[in-house]
Amino acid sequence: MSGSQPDRGDRRRAAYRLGHRAEWLALAALMLKGYRPIGRRVSIAGGEIDLVVQRWNTVVFVEVKARARRDDAREAIDAAKRRRFSRAVRAWIGRNTWCAGSTFRADAVFVGSRGWPAHVEQAFTIEGL
Repeated sequence: MSGSQPDRGDRRRAAYRLGHRAEWLALAALMLKGYRPIGRRVSIAGGEIDLVVQRWNTVVFVEVKARARRDDAREAIDAAKRRRFSRAVRAWIGRNTWCAGSTFRADAVFVGSRGWPAHVEQAFTIEGL
């Protein structure tokens, strides 16, 4: 393999760092809007929730997507991703009984290489709730 071509491991590490950075930017943007962090990178029931935040009586489950162009990030949440996300959300709610009676919402934060992250409330429906 030539030295100019990054190997698969290098690309994976770069993607991991990009995702990590995007989640921190998304969390900062949400906190400036008054959301309080509850969880980050929650892996449960075969799915992952990037961020769990709360504002007032609303618990918000956030999918963070980073792409070079923010509009490309919007297209990255497909039906399979929504199903895995929803399964993880239902499991999280089942394990966190303190939030009974709360309003639940699935938001998305899209991060591009330029500009401030775009927060979209109710970006999709949590299936099965």
